[in-house]
Amino acid sequence: MGTRLKLIFWTCVSILAFLKLGVASNIGICYGRNADNLPSPNKVSELIQHLNIKFVRIYDANVDVLKAFANTNIELMIGVPNADLLAFAQFQSNVDTWLRNNILPYYPTTKITSISVGLEVTEAPDNATGLVLPAMQNIHTALKKAGLDKKIKISSSHSLAILSRSFPPSSATFSKKHSAFLKPMLEFLVENESPFMIDLYPYYAYRDSAEKVQLEYALFESSSQVVDPATGLLYSNMFDAQLDAVYFALTAMNFKTVKVMVTESGWPSKGSPKETAATPDNALAYNTNLIRHVIGDPGTPAKPGEEIDVYLFSLFNENRKPGMESERNWGMFYANGTSVYALDFTGESAVPGPVSPTNSTTGVSPNPGDNSNSTVTIGGGGGGGGAKKWCVASSQASVTELQSALDWACGPGNVDCSAVQPNQPCFEPDTVLSHASYAFNTYYQQSGGSSLDCSFGGVSVEVDKDPSYGNCLYMIAPSTDGMNRTMAGNITGNITAIDSPLASPSTSNEGIRQMVVSVAVSVLLPCFVVSLSLLW
Repeated sequence: MGTRLKLIFWTCVSILAFLKLGVASNIGICYGRNADNLPSPNKVSELIQHLNIKFVRIYDANVDVLKAFANTNIELMIGVPNADLLAFAQFQSNVDTWLRNNILPYYPTTKITSISVGLEVTEAPDNATGLVLPAMQNIHTALKKAGLDKKIKISSSHSLAILSRSFPPSSATFSKKHSAFLKPMLEFLVENESPFMIDLYPYYAYRDSAEKVQLEYALFESSSQVVDPATGLLYSNMFDAQLDAVYFALTAMNFKTVKVMVTESGWPSKGSPKETAATPDNALAYNTNLIRHVIGDPGTPAKPGEEIDVYLFSLFNENRKPGMESERNWGMFYANGTSVYALDFTGESAVPGPVSPTNSTTGVSPNPGDNSNSTVTIGGGGGGGGAKKWCVASSQASVTELQSALDWACGPGNVDCSAVQPNQPCFEPDTVLSHASYAFNTYYQQSGGSSLDCSFGGVSVEVDKDPSYGNCLYMIAPSTDGMNRTMAGNITGNITAIDSPLASPSTSNEGIRQMVVSVAVSVLLPCFVVSLSLLW
């Protein structure tokens, strides 16, 4: 009798283990707000619900955003900005107050499921790595006092630069300079069953090593494979190679069981002249293929079938971001709600082939004012607009002063000054005054367009006349007229909440999950009933 009981019991357990494979990977979206004139949080919530996206990452705990996602059943990952790490790490009372004011009043109506503490801290200029774990521990203590430590996971997102090398994947290791920070943090993740969060960007690997990396390989469209010589594993895309590098690095530190979550991945639709692969077609191809891979073919060569949650970066273009032109063009939508390209979040639509530097005809995004084929109306950004202004170099300033300010803008100021290089549209007239005007205005516009952003030590002035000339176009931050705008991009044909396989139980992952539940009831219940009967 005992043998029969054990046989039935282990049969049930085996079925449970098999059924676990029915749990699907998830696709989420990053909702950054470093931009002017974005739709209100309520309108953004409506848009995300229309797209049938169930997982959203935000980068702080903004009360208006938390309220907007109440009663939507959308799972939110909230962030603790790097600027808050010191306060969170120093005093428990700071975290208790934050939790009391920013989380508890909205939970569980707003479904907060995780907190990301710090953003790529190893790459931050202030080197705040030593603050991350104490902040995480204080947040955990605060959650535990509120009875939420088992319901809200705590982790921290990292750049792939945290690895000392990433290829071949099997040789990947974490940088030794971060080991003192990583080991105790990983122990915290294991103890609390939290994921290791990583931001993966094949775009950067291609952009910075185009002579070594094929564009098709970065876009999931390679017809050939790259072999890891140590393991013999074959890689048909860079995303998998980067993800396996993280798995191997964790294994090298004896943290093989830690789950990995990709908290950012995407492709820009526009870039500076030297960023030739930053096009709408390539952005559409990458994101579509990534969705298909995550939903339909989960896992990597090193971990086939492994569930992986991925957050696409990003929902909106963010014009206030510093750096190269691409930094402000990762969004799937413009700030006014029109689509940059029509992404099908089901991954079913056909995608164009990669647009390489040799066959690209244009890097220009669709007209953000084209509101044809619209089906969703979202509100315009806040404010009532105002007079447009530009920031230019003062003709009264000396060449030495202007050159110094120009060097700062193009260096520490993170302005993309490629447009004033030889053979580029703003090179002529080749004067410090002209080049400085372009750089000053670019910094001014992407920083928000306040008078303080046009100081430059007193060598610049605000003007209300567009200084653009010929093919040299000066940036202007978008204004809002307070009117409702519409979201374009053939949404009815490509992004449909009603007809989407993501929403249809018969053909979607939700359908698979429902099937799993059905099988569990029909198979496992008799299993345990028989087991109980044998006990009697």
